Amino acid sequence: MSADELPLEVEEFLVWMASERGRSRNTLQAYRRDLRQYQGWLVERGLTPLTVGYDDLIQLIAEHKASDRATSSVARQTAAVRMLHRYLATEQYRPDDPTTRLDGVRVPSGIPKPLSEQQITSLLDAVIGDEPLHRRDRALLELLYATGARISEVVGLSIGDINFDDSLVRLLGKGGKERIVPFGSAATVALDGWFSRSGRAGLAPERWKRRGDAEAVFLNQRGGRLSRQGAWLVIKKYGDRAGITDHLSPHVLRHSCATHLLDHGADLRIVQEMLGHASISTTQVYTKVSQERLWEVYRKAHPRAVRRPSP
Repeated sequence: MSADELPLEVEEFLVWMASERGRSRNTLQAYRRDLRQYQGWLVERGLTPLTVGYDDLIQLIAEHKASDRATSSVARQTAAVRMLHRYLATEQYRPDDPTTRLDGVRVPSGIPKPLSEQQITSLLDAVIGDEPLHRRDRALLELLYATGARISEVVGLSIGDINFDDSLVRLLGKGGKERIVPFGSAATVALDGWFSRSGRAGLAPERWKRRGDAEAVFLNQRGGRLSRQGAWLVIKKYGDRAGITDHLSPHVLRHSCATHLLDHGADLRIVQEMLGHASISTTQVYTKVSQERLWEVYRKAHPRAVRRPSP
């Protein structure tokens, strides 16, 4: 990989920063520049974001401080690197965060930006066809939006985790915590199509390479368990087809599910349980999104919401 090309996990991090942290376009451009420089530094040393260690990062900061770069620029890049590695550790791309003991800039949290219901419909309708891959992609997107599950939870599903009779799925969340989440009729139809003879069976190999693959709900084209990166690319593919090119990721589908539930009157505690949030405060961020959308609709729709100048 060249120094100018960012790894997929870094690209996913930038999408996450936009969707979950609500970073502005200018901030994201700055992060991209900083991380591209960081990637170049790693490539020169035969390292990647998944192999770099604490001592390596100490050397990076020392080199920056010894250079003519402005202190603010060094602090900003350190913040970008810290946020990246915190994300990689949280999302289990690597087992540790090598920046834990580094000094840096703390980045405040923002408000996630969900898709509108119309955009969700456009995304789901973008899957056209009845080939096995089409059926898989349709079931994947429908299940993600129906349950608000994390992408790691969905690609980690085994067939026994789905109760088809009662339309329930067992998700294994952070810390190994299990929860049971319902899914609606649209996801049920999509899953039925995927598990028909024209679906999953078309991707199943004659001989499974790994024991766990035989029980995997979602398969890749080689007959193995679909990876997080593979699922991420599926979402991006249909987002491009639907004309949704900004800030689309598995996280956005999760945010959209939660926000739309609250928009339609769901109880906050129920949404907390459904998403697997340990704290209600994590779920409360979606109430801010819903309130903002409520005010946006109100200002556009109510004849006296905005004071008009006198004639």
